[in-house]
Amino acid sequence: MEVSKAPQSAESKLHFLDYWRIIRIRRAVILAVFLLVVITTTIITYFQPETFSSVARMKVEKDSPLTQLLTGTSAATPVFDQYFLLTEFQVIRSPRILDKVITDLDLGKHYAKQNKMEGELSKLDSYEALSHDVDINQFKNTAIIEITVFNESAKLAADIANTIAKVYRKYRSEGRSGRSVEAWQALTNKLSFYDIEVAKARTNLDLQRIALQVPEEIAESGQIQNLAATEMMRFQAVIQEMQTRSTRNTRLLEQLSLLQGDSLRNALVVSTPTQELTALISQLNFAIRQRASLNPDFGANHPEVLRWTIQVTLLEKQLESTVTGILDGMKSNLEADKAALETQRSFMTNAIAKNSSDATLYRPYLLAKNEFESARRIREGIKMRVAQEDIDRDLSNASPVEIINDALPATNPVRPKKTVNIAIGVLFGLFLGVGLAFFIEYLDTSVKTIDDVEQALQAPVLGVIPQNVGTLMTEGPDSPHAEAYRVLRTNLLFSRKDPNWRTITVVSGGAGEGKSTTIFNLATVFAQNGSRVLIVDSDLRRPSLHKILNISNAMGLTNYLLKQNTLEEVIQTTPIGSLDFLPSGKLPSSSIGILNSAAMKEFVVEAKSRYDFVFFDSPPIMGVSDASILASEVDMAVLVVQYRKYPQQMTLRAKQMVEKVGGRLLGVVLNNINISQDSYYYYYSGYYYDYYSKNEDSKTESDLKPKRKKGDAKIASIDSEKKY
Repeated sequence: MEVSKAPQSAESKLHFLDYWRIIRIRRAVILAVFLLVVITTTIITYFQPETFSSVARMKVEKDSPLTQLLTGTSAATPVFDQYFLLTEFQVIRSPRILDKVITDLDLGKHYAKQNKMEGELSKLDSYEALSHDVDINQFKNTAIIEITVFNESAKLAADIANTIAKVYRKYRSEGRSGRSVEAWQALTNKLSFYDIEVAKARTNLDLQRIALQVPEEIAESGQIQNLAATEMMRFQAVIQEMQTRSTRNTRLLEQLSLLQGDSLRNALVVSTPTQELTALISQLNFAIRQRASLNPDFGANHPEVLRWTIQVTLLEKQLESTVTGILDGMKSNLEADKAALETQRSFMTNAIAKNSSDATLYRPYLLAKNEFESARRIREGIKMRVAQEDIDRDLSNASPVEIINDALPATNPVRPKKTVNIAIGVLFGLFLGVGLAFFIEYLDTSVKTIDDVEQALQAPVLGVIPQNVGTLMTEGPDSPHAEAYRVLRTNLLFSRKDPNWRTITVVSGGAGEGKSTTIFNLATVFAQNGSRVLIVDSDLRRPSLHKILNISNAMGLTNYLLKQNTLEEVIQTTPIGSLDFLPSGKLPSSSIGILNSAAMKEFVVEAKSRYDFVFFDSPPIMGVSDASILASEVDMAVLVVQYRKYPQQMTLRAKQMVEKVGGRLLGVVLNNINISQDSYYYYYSGYYYDYYSKNEDSKTESDLKPKRKKGDAKIASIDSEKKY
């Protein structure tokens, strides 16, 4: 029976219910991890010592606001500088500041006491501890710095924060005063040096001016009165425009010289239209039309015709004269444009030559003037700095750091945050538990779903058997589990290709997958449906079906195959009239391979002739060869796979072994499914389970008691032992 491809395509997309199924199945792992994380987080939170925090705030400015005092501007609002504040954060955290705080507050002893140590910590260890407890931040994009200190003592945290602010303020004030004195001395020396340099530059400038006889305009401006870049660009644009216009007019005259008569007049109207030319052409056209209108009625000598003819002749002469005048005017304009173009070129050439000559002549003077101006600017800048440093020296007590508010001892601890920690522990525990469940599910290669079977084995699933299934002979045909075996029976009958296939064996890859229970209940369902059925316990090494029926195993299949007893002597009846049972019998050590004998083949044929269906129990196919032999001798084989027990590769190997010996594997039975927990299988067969469960619940307890037989508890115990 071929497997449809629809499940394969559907498997690639996990439905929400698939995730929910994994969570329900692995809920024990999730719950264990969740409780472990939450309990651990709670214990750590409640055993963690309480920590208090105190915050001191101070406004910090750069050391250069006094520059505005010299220019008269206000320095009330400092300029925000993110990088400056970040730099100051590191200064506050540096050993230069924190070591002084450690010394002033004797923190080495405090930290040693908090850590339950004798004596005091070294300065390095104290610095590490204090640096860990100090947090420096900027207050809402302002020039205000917040110093937050954490400590187990609320008072000590406040004292540390206030001391850090005071030490940093003193450090900035002392550093500013020291830098001002040093800068003033250095700038004073530089000012004296540049006074001499300016005097030398002024003397050299005067000598150069006299020697080169520099004109007044150059001496005042300090530069050659040459054409500026914009002026040069304007000249070039004018020359380019004149050149373009001259070229265009030359080409136009050349084209007009090739035309005559009306063509020439029309071209002039288009290229250089004038009011006179347009009017003459209009009058000429009117006179020609008037003369043409008289010709059909009058002769050429008619006075009116002669009058209009004379008018046409006069107008043509006037047009000829006008056209000649226009052409002469265009030639004159062209010559004027060429002359103007040459004039402009000559002017620009002369200007460039003069600029070059002046630049060469007066270059020493210009260099001397530039040196003088440069020395003078440097001297003025130094004088400005000296004045600033004088003010800084006078106002050195004005610190650039202002403490806005002192830190106060906190009343409530900030750590541990019990509610937050436990909430994080709950979320993390849930996340870790679910993640671990999915990871375990990923590592689990056993069979979990029908799709797993159909994709890995390429075989159909004939039935799904729930958990805790007993024997149908004990539970009765109306038990909740009976419908699962009826579905299996129906699918098995529809899957066989030949109605003469009536011998069946149920195999499994490993031990404890429930094949004996499956074959016994399947045979029971066939018998309850009216078929004459024989069930053979052909698991010669570990027979178990006789325990379910509470029948002796002293004589059975082995006795018949060894010709010790007849078939009628070894076959036993069961409480179901149409179901007979053949125990395995005792297996002599000398008859290990008896299932592969000719007698066994003859027995299969004989049993098939007497019964409608013959079922053969078998050992695990991966353990011994008996199961493979049975699969090759009977008509049909069914593979039982226990849910989430063995890897898929083992189940695939079992299927391949059946096919290798020529067995006809009709499909797979999924066993031991917890339908109440796994919603995936609930939709597969849960409806029937609920339906029959409700019928069972409707029966009274007195109705059920008589149906229980002696030894039922023993049968259920054996069945449970075999399944697991």
